[in-house]
Amino acid sequence: MSRMPMLELFAGELRRLRGDAGLSQEALGERVNYSASLVAAVEQCRRPPREEFAQRCDEALMAGGLLVRIRDALVRESLMPWFREWVSIEQEATTLRSFQPLVVPGLLQTEAYARALYEGAAQLAGEEIEQPLAARLARQAVLNRPGPPQFVAVLDYTVLERPVGGPEVMREQLRHLADVGRRPRVHLHVVPRGTGAYPGLNGAFVLATPPDGDDVGYLDNQLQGTIVERTVDVNSLRQIWESVRAEAMPHGATLAAISEAAEQWT
Repeated sequence: MSRMPMLELFAGELRRLRGDAGLSQEALGERVNYSASLVAAVEQCRRPPREEFAQRCDEALMAGGLLVRIRDALVRESLMPWFREWVSIEQEATTLRSFQPLVVPGLLQTEAYARALYEGAAQLAGEEIEQPLAARLARQAVLNRPGPPQFVAVLDYTVLERPVGGPEVMREQLRHLADVGRRPRVHLHVVPRGTGAYPGLNGAFVLATPPDGDDVGYLDNQLQGTIVERTVDVNSLRQIWESVRAEAMPHGATLAAISEAAEQWT
């Protein structure tokens, strides 16, 4: 995978700022509580900087937010061009309604679960995983900000049973799912095991409600995602959403089912 300009810019600015401060990689690592080997890996473009790493380095090197801003641009650059527009919509939405019949929605994935998906489903390996993984995890900040969107997710029960990454990864993922589901503006619903054919089985989708204007939909497939804006198509997705939601268990029962499923992964 060719290096991204923003990754090289971050690495170069980190080296420059560290040099100006008269710090070795070991000394900077001690100040930010990361290993010298990680500092070296970031400076050599072998690892993309995570959010906390960028923030700590920015503070330690008195960069005035420069490293944080470059990392934010790096995250945007890491996204596929056809996905960037959707992420902008996602970040500004007041409500997000997500249906996933196969895997945990990206906004709710743990790092280990997401990594296992990139390895198994996307067939990425080694350093190829790091940049898209960092971008996926960065998107999750939308649920942690002040005044987050209302997030309603419906999952098929098979999502809780599919061994993505193995038992330990699944146990951590489902516990995380239950924890996030207890937040005031997050509502989770699972379609029970044994439910027959229902409209959502035709594929995953998301509906986003912007601060002003009409809902926007997003469909994913093997090649790329599609943003749905035509009124007739958005209305169709709304109808499918209502059908899917009607099949699912209430929020409280769902959290209990997820917690029980988590403990089955041993």
